[in-house]
Amino acid sequence: MVKKYFGTDGIRGRVGQSPITADFLLRLGWAAGRVFANKKNDFVLVGKDTRISGYMFESALEAGLTAAGVDTRLLGPMPTPGVAYLTRTLRASAGIVISASHNPYYDNGVKFFSVQGVKLPDEIEHEIEYYLDLPMTTVESSKLGKAKRLVDAAGRYIEFCKASIPTRLDFSGMKIVVDCANGATYHIAPHVFSEVGAEVITIGTEPDGLNINLECGSTSPKRLVATVLANSADFGIALDGDGDRLVMVDHKGEIVDGDELIYIIAKSRLEAGQMFGPVVGTLMTNLGMEHGLKKLGINLLRANVGDRYVMDMLTEHQGILGGENSGHIICLDKTTTGDGIIAALQVMAEMHGSGKNLHELKSGMQKYPQVLINIKTTEKINPDTNQSIQKSVKTIENKLGEKGRVLLRASGTEPLIRVMVEGEHAEQVENFANELANDVKKAMGT
Repeated sequence: MVKKYFGTDGIRGRVGQSPITADFLLRLGWAAGRVFANKKNDFVLVGKDTRISGYMFESALEAGLTAAGVDTRLLGPMPTPGVAYLTRTLRASAGIVISASHNPYYDNGVKFFSVQGVKLPDEIEHEIEYYLDLPMTTVESSKLGKAKRLVDAAGRYIEFCKASIPTRLDFSGMKIVVDCANGATYHIAPHVFSEVGAEVITIGTEPDGLNINLECGSTSPKRLVATVLANSADFGIALDGDGDRLVMVDHKGEIVDGDELIYIIAKSRLEAGQMFGPVVGTLMTNLGMEHGLKKLGINLLRANVGDRYVMDMLTEHQGILGGENSGHIICLDKTTTGDGIIAALQVMAEMHGSGKNLHELKSGMQKYPQVLINIKTTEKINPDTNQSIQKSVKTIENKLGEKGRVLLRASGTEPLIRVMVEGEHAEQVENFANELANDVKKAMGT
């Protein structure tokens, strides 16, 4: 059954436009409260990132949950993986995150975690949507929920992150730059990395409600590159607004993306005898990662784009490592969801253990040139069923042969068609991508 409100990663959109409005979030809190009120522990955690609309939506969710008779524990600014961890360890009925992840401040959204610290199954999302379409009611006054702040939330999560690597590891002597994207990790990530011994230079740690992800963080690492080079740092770490993505920069100023980081972690696990199952990537995962893993004897499986689909495939095939080239990295042997801080610590542990720098560690995998073009749409179009688009795809695939890929897909979170072409030769790949993008635009009448 098609969901009315939930997309691939919760509910997301522009603030002030349906459904990301205060009145909808009030009803969403109530609907979720109706669903979770029947659970054993009838309190729900609510965390948020640093965008200005978080205050409004936190209050709206709290009011809705209270009206449904559910207690609320407010976490304040807290990374998405931190909410997942606290939901699980505090055994809350659910965790709610108010965030639009890597999007600009004028977007926002809501994600849910179950008591196990994973995204909600479809049937629970359908149940919440069922209540959303009912008239909102309020429980009798003596049964109203109560709300209070959890004051030690950040400290709990900091200790959890540090515990993801052996206590014997000391990163003294490492000079690193940490970019928190003016987001939810601004008061957490610097503490984690300094408390494991590294010398930390910070950027993106002054959120004002409007500057989240603005020319900083994992989606815009230019400032991080410049800061690493200017300070002769060993490497840089870029997180996104809600802390579930990681991109790194080596000492030469070269960006190390999610695919390369997953490769490094997989190789490390394999050499330690701790690699189990396949690695799960997505349709966007670079061919170079697939070939690099194959040389190590590790299979790569491709899921649809979206960390929930990566998680589903990891669970199905009993894997422990997966993620996306955008920097969502899931280390199931350490936590239950994508976590930028924990993934960075795993890479740092491999650097420490191998004695190799980040540039050397990524060299085992050679990325194929990949061009991605986003085409804005005003109406829904399915590229898989459009004959003229598919004819163009087949033509380019035949020219690339086995040493390249073409991928067209509609974005699950934005009004976009994504055109991706990958192959051995950069100039050829760029020409094919532009050719296909033009064909898509013609088919759409733009």
